Amino acid sequence: MKLFSGNSNRMLAESIGRYLELPLGKAMVRRFADQEIFVEIQENVRGEDVFIVQSTSYPANDHLMELLIMIDAMRRASARRITAVIPYFGYARQDRKAGGRTPISAKLVANLITEAGANRVMTLDLHAGQIQGFFDIPTDNLFAVPLISRDIKEHQDLSNLMIVSPDVGGVVRARALAKRLDAPLSIVDKRRDRPGESEVMNIIGDVDGRNCILIDDIIDSGGTLCNAADALMEQGASSVTAYITHGVLSGGAVARIGASSLKELVITDSIQPTKAITAAENIRVVTTANLLGEAIQRTATEESVSSLFD
Repeated sequence: MKLFSGNSNRMLAESIGRYLELPLGKAMVRRFADQEIFVEIQENVRGEDVFIVQSTSYPANDHLMELLIMIDAMRRASARRITAVIPYFGYARQDRKAGGRTPISAKLVANLITEAGANRVMTLDLHAGQIQGFFDIPTDNLFAVPLISRDIKEHQDLSNLMIVSPDVGGVVRARALAKRLDAPLSIVDKRRDRPGESEVMNIIGDVDGRNCILIDDIIDSGGTLCNAADALMEQGASSVTAYITHGVLSGGAVARIGASSLKELVITDSIQPTKAITAAENIRVVTTANLLGEAIQRTATEESVSSLFD
């Protein structure tokens, strides 16, 4: 088994390597003057079980091309099996035709990864579970709920907890967490007028006097989460903490979170945190290295990955 990393999240790849007691493989990923990407694998991978860690986060197109070119280089170097470990799968929000004459970009990206030569894909908390079906190769969609559940038990008061889904689409994820914590479930009913903007309409469930835990897969602009936190506080919640798997946090999102009603935002390192995120007082990062490392180990030794979440 050999572990390689692109440029998108080398810190996470190194942490996974430490968990596996495996040094990162030697690979050079650089750009020509016109920003064309060039990859050179600097060690023998013939017959090896290769894992490439690369989130397709900002700049998404550059990191996606790095991943595709690294996969192609491994295939041409005769690697036995190539697994693309994509902690954050970009383009996942484009998983259906949202209107006339629009693409299904998640399917296109799945095709690109498959055609590049990947034999397997491992990712974390896909925005839509059906994206697994876009791939014609085995795809493991890992869940951050056990990780989040453990952190909540360590840092939150469990006696007066309420798990909250920020929209109807996230109810399955929120219910899974509520079941693990033996906590009640509430739902924020919202209406989205245009992309990136949302208006909270109603809170389903009694949150009065509760310590609310909002859970979602992606936070981008932060508008939905901040609106939900405001609505929960208006309904009498004691505090609102958010647990989000993928901290995209684009534009002024970090400042928006800092000025919001949120007591704390907890994100994972599926996307490498920026300096603004690490400096923010009410944003905390938990690592997914052990979860991903264990899944990689089990894949390499042909053991069950799904039993990680039993």
